[in-house]
Amino acid sequence: MRRMILAALAAAASLSSVALAANLPASWVDKDTGHRIIRLTNEPGSSGFYFNVNAYTPDGIHVLDLATLKTRLLVPNPPSPPGAAPTGRAFFRRGVHAIVVGHKTNSVFFTKFDETSNRSVLYKADVYTGKVTKLVTLPPRAMVATVNADETLAAGTYNENPTPPSEEYGRNRPRPSGTASAAPPGQRGGFLVQPEGKGEMMMRRLAAHIPVVLFSINLQTGKVTALLHSTDWIGHMLFSPSDPTLLMYCHEGLWHDVDRIWMIHTDGTHNTLIHKRTMAMEIAGHEFWGLDGETIWYDWQYPESEVFYLAGYNLETHKRVAYHMSRNAWSIHFNLTRDLSLFCGDGGDPGQVADAPDGEWIELLHPEMIPLPPGTLNEPSFWQPGVFHAEHLVNMSHHDYHLEPNVRFSPDKKLIIFTSNMFGRSYVFAVEVAKAVNPPASEIHSTPELARQFNPTNPTPTHEIR
Repeated sequence: MRRMILAALAAAASLSSVALAANLPASWVDKDTGHRIIRLTNEPGSSGFYFNVNAYTPDGIHVLDLATLKTRLLVPNPPSPPGAAPTGRAFFRRGVHAIVVGHKTNSVFFTKFDETSNRSVLYKADVYTGKVTKLVTLPPRAMVATVNADETLAAGTYNENPTPPSEEYGRNRPRPSGTASAAPPGQRGGFLVQPEGKGEMMMRRLAAHIPVVLFSINLQTGKVTALLHSTDWIGHMLFSPSDPTLLMYCHEGLWHDVDRIWMIHTDGTHNTLIHKRTMAMEIAGHEFWGLDGETIWYDWQYPESEVFYLAGYNLETHKRVAYHMSRNAWSIHFNLTRDLSLFCGDGGDPGQVADAPDGEWIELLHPEMIPLPPGTLNEPSFWQPGVFHAEHLVNMSHHDYHLEPNVRFSPDKKLIIFTSNMFGRSYVFAVEVAKAVNPPASEIHSTPELARQFNPTNPTPTHEIR
């Protein structure tokens, strides 16, 4: 894998903002960590994908060559109608929505809304040739979130009733006066930004009991198969990267109110809860697949905001492992290498669920299993204990955590890629896993102080509710 897909949000960039990007530093060594940071994108408002689900892309879908660190536009957005606003829900609906990079072919799958039929259409684009192929038209009110390992099926949800969700649970109702808003408009990075009033919205949405269908669609025939009918809030669909018949999904809502992580087969059978809580206020979520498809990983807090683990469940052996971490080492999202030798996290400000006083770092997490003394009672059903040793990579104290950084490793494990608004508008960055060797003094900078030269605004604290 030499190329990475980026979601660039630069359609409305002004000449002045493009000029500003040209003046931003392209690379420096973080004074606090000794690791080199590289700015990968030039488009103000650009972003990478969500750590396990991909983002909207008003400029189009871009490709990053990991050998040269050069980007190019793969799929442009259709031009906006005259007088159309360059922001808002209608603007994003007109654009292309990147879904996932295929596991079988060099394709990126995306949807585009068709104004004539009032439906979304699923396409794929060859990353090398740029050839775009129309696949299927989705059912009314449907969205897809994932494509399976052999690229024969996509999965998503649709509302059974035509009433817009915004009318059913008041998603877009005005915020109460005096309530803090999310990131300023200039610092937004598409749908990686936490929505305003997120906790309140989640409670309203869960309580609305909107009838939804979890479905799969055959990418050759267009046949739609209903996997599950529910009045719960279904989200975070993600196919296994190795088993084309296995789909992970979640019950959305505040994490202490739902049994979140589930598996279902593409024939609708074996609908299985993966983690069952045993303590009040225990939470588990932000689930993601290990790259080999054998293990599901997730943020586990026992109880919420007090004790922190990254938990893993092996689908074949049914063994469970839990890596403990300190409050300051906790992150909004985690990721890992294929061989499980390294993990990473994107940190969080004091307003996140961990209440971390010093958690605003991109972290490299070194895993270590805790050795068990001879004769230790250890049943197959027991959690196997481990611990993370955290190493700071990037000082993120001038990053506004309303925009989630969403870390991931490059395939060669040499870079960790993330999105940040430290310079005001969001850009995609990478930090080298290895420390810089004898860098010139002129290249060593305090990251917050460097960012403050271009973005004097101090970040506003988040108020995250899981």
